[in-house]
Amino acid sequence: MREIYYAEDDPGIADKVREYLERQNIKVSVYSTLGDLKQALAARLPAMVLLDWNMPDGRGDGLCRWIRKNWRELPVIFLTVRGDSADIVSGFDSGADDYVVKPFALEVLYSRVQALLRRSGDVSGQYLTCDSIVMDLSRMTAACGAEEVNLSAVEYQVLLCLMRNKGRIVTREKLLEQVWDVNGTYVNDNTLTVTVKRLRDKLHQPACLKTVRSVGYRMEDTE
Repeated sequence: MREIYYAEDDPGIADKVREYLERQNIKVSVYSTLGDLKQALAARLPAMVLLDWNMPDGRGDGLCRWIRKNWRELPVIFLTVRGDSADIVSGFDSGADDYVVKPFALEVLYSRVQALLRRSGDVSGQYLTCDSIVMDLSRMTAACGAEEVNLSAVEYQVLLCLMRNKGRIVTREKLLEQVWDVNGTYVNDNTLTVTVKRLRDKLHQPACLKTVRSVGYRMEDTE
């Protein structure tokens, strides 16, 4: 079942949208603040984001720009009472893929959700994230905040292994096996230490990349 994140501070509207879309076999997770939505996005990506403009802790267009800096292809639809042409243009300029003005028919919203998902596919598996670090697997790139980081092939593979196992300890032996031994290349333990040091330097010493002394490493969200 595809999942959508929905930022909406009006419980009545949120409940109606969630109940209708879940009858169409789309899971909807509702967030009443932009801060809660950002935390959810940092932990796991949905297939799409539905975004209200006026939220208790900020404006949806600012969050939309933040989404675009981190996940270029993640679909975003504004659901808002702000229907002036200037607002609509501003919404698209901030990176939205569609713009729906309240009040709206639930059937129409569902049709637009379906149309956008058909065009974009489910990009939730395309990205790996940990704090401000984002890996785009389709483009084989890594970024720290809005800055794309130039990694060597080995550094990329080490980061990929750690990100795919976020929240779990990856032993030094496993990293050596998956990054070097699988290619038939023998290296000593010091090579891994040097590679991780260079990776940390390029990622600006991220707090989320933790050393488990004498064992290995672990990626863990801290923000």
